[in-house]
Amino acid sequence: MGEYICISDDVKLGANVKLTKFINLYGCTIGDNSKIGAFVEIQKNAFIGKNCKISSHTFICEGVTIEDNVFIGHNVTFINDLYPRSTTEGGQLQTEADWVCGTTLIKKGASVGSSSTLLCGVTIGENAIVGAGSVVTKDVPPNTVVAGNPARILKKL
Repeated sequence: MGEYICISDDVKLGANVKLTKFINLYGCTIGDNSKIGAFVEIQKNAFIGKNCKISSHTFICEGVTIEDNVFIGHNVTFINDLYPRSTTEGGQLQTEADWVCGTTLIKKGASVGSSSTLLCGVTIGENAIVGAGSVVTKDVPPNTVVAGNPARILKKL
């Protein structure tokens, strides 16, 4: 069986982007020299900067902006809805008109450890490090290491 890569026509890829097998990209932008691992999904209106590494099994939803030189570990999940529901009050399946997309910003040079979950509305500061398995519920200052559930400051770099 050949490679399975699903890339829609509306994806904007920079120069020298490296894509592995089993990925799903649509409506997103990926900057020069970035690498996308296997089993990654990047949704519409998500932005990945230059020189980023997005490790396998990661989900990057609409509303996420990742600046240049960022590392995203394996199995990282971004959340863009703090109060998700399947249906409206009237019992109909929700559509895009029924909710507001939350945003998340990962600043230049930050690293997010494997199996972390980031709620929407947070900013990870420049060169900050989020420890593996963390649940990020509030902003992380620049040059800071956080870890835990919820993520707490461990030290300044």
